[in-house]
Amino acid sequence: MKDWAGVGEAYSASYAALCAGTFATMRDALGEQDGRTLLDVGSGDGTLAAAWSDAGWNVTACEPEESMRAASRRLHPLIETIDGGLPVLPLADGSFDAVVANFVLNHVASPRASAAELRRVSRGVVVATIWTLSPSWLWAEITTRAGIQPFAGSRLPPHEDFERTVGGFDGMLREAGLDHLDVTEIGWTWDAAPEALWRSVEGGVAGAGALYVRLDAQERQRFRAAFEVVADGRSIGGALPLEHRAAVAVSAAP
Repeated sequence: MKDWAGVGEAYSASYAALCAGTFATMRDALGEQDGRTLLDVGSGDGTLAAAWSDAGWNVTACEPEESMRAASRRLHPLIETIDGGLPVLPLADGSFDAVVANFVLNHVASPRASAAELRRVSRGVVVATIWTLSPSWLWAEITTRAGIQPFAGSRLPPHEDFERTVGGFDGMLREAGLDHLDVTEIGWTWDAAPEALWRSVEGGVAGAGALYVRLDAQERQRFRAAFEVVADGRSIGGALPLEHRAAVAVSAAP
């Protein structure tokens, strides 16, 4: 598991754009909005919450990390952003017409309890995503080139963990009590700006950022040099076209 404390601005300047790659698929799964209520759980800097609002939903953003909430309120002041996180949300049963959680269940300590909580607060559809091919493949290439051991976050205990595949996600959600379930995989290419990626590293975002803050000065120099080599080799027109995949689960109302 990773510590996301204090990374709101760096996340907003980097990975927020990547994570928004699921929006069109999630939007289509939710169907007509007509001013219905939507809860965005683990809403980060509010990028998707704003997109839901623009699409016509009456949105509440829910985020447990203080710097993320601050970024969301600064960038999207018209969207209500509340303090709350899985596996226990400060909300009544069936509070919202729809509940979404984009790349949240792959980070929580209790995925099944958290998935059940998403269902509890929704009186309609639940849409959730996890990575099946995350940004970690790029950083593994960089750490190998730099001769540095990759970040090894704490693992979930076996009874909590699940396989990060369509089938594994489907099985975990069914164990959590979600039914009327459809899980598919989507893929997209993120044209990442190298400077945004490096901002994420220096800002402590995700596994690469968690690794970088632990390195000594010499190791940081090697890491930066390896990053520049890989970025130069992969860049096309000044951007890195990076392939990613996600499992998207849609659980209709019981």
